[in-house]
Amino acid sequence: MKKLAYFLSVMFLMAAFMPAATAKTTKKEKPELNEEQQLRLDEIENRVEEIKAMDFSDMSKEERKEMRDELREMKKEAKEIGGGVYLSVGAIIIILLILILIT
Repeated sequence: MKKLAYFLSVMFLMAAFMPAATAKTTKKEKPELNEEQQLRLDEIENRVEEIKAMDFSDMSKEERKEMRDELREMKKEAKEIGGGVYLSVGAIIIILLILILIT
């Protein structure tokens, strides 16, 4: 029973203080891009601005779908250029549980 109480108290403390501790250190530094990557990123930004300026009311359903697909592809490409590692909340919880069970 004591182990269960200890475990629950540690979990509640981690849940309470972990977001505050990680919020201070989430300063994102943009990776340095070479000239080619920066040029492509500028092209993507310009194209997105062009699409935002378009009038979608006179487009057919297929044309709007093509625009959505194009925007999704550009978003994926921009994320790849930016780089970075992303962890989901579920992955973080699983990692914490494994660490707790090991110790």
